[in-house]
Amino acid sequence: MVTEKVFIILVDDSPVNLQIGYNVLSDKYAVATARSAQMLFRFLENEKPAMILLDIDMPEMSGYEAIKILKSKPQTKDIPVIFLSSCTGLNDRIECLSLGAVDYIVKPFASSFLLNRIESHLFNSECRYRFFYLCF
Repeated sequence: MVTEKVFIILVDDSPVNLQIGYNVLSDKYAVATARSAQMLFRFLENEKPAMILLDIDMPEMSGYEAIKILKSKPQTKDIPVIFLSSCTGLNDRIECLSLGAVDYIVKPFASSFLLNRIESHLFNSECRYRFFYLCF
């Protein structure tokens, strides 16, 4: 039985971070990379990922601005977003979670930790979907 890989979009302005993230994720997930929030929104015109991994500090549009847009649109509001950021302050973490992110992971990250967090949030997302959309 062939199972299709879950689709994730990784957004970061650093080519190095995109390559590292792709290398960590691509064995288990179908991964698209975007170097900006604008590229993310272009992907979202045609694709709906199971999850978005989003950097905070990017030129032109920050991750904060991007998640506000994502959470304001009916077609993207339910996509889980995990912030991956080098910002280590508590206020940054609180801000991300208050804007609707499901998690906040500090870079550099341990590959196994990132994979476990993704798996956990994908499971939670699937459970929410089944409960709300299949039961009601």
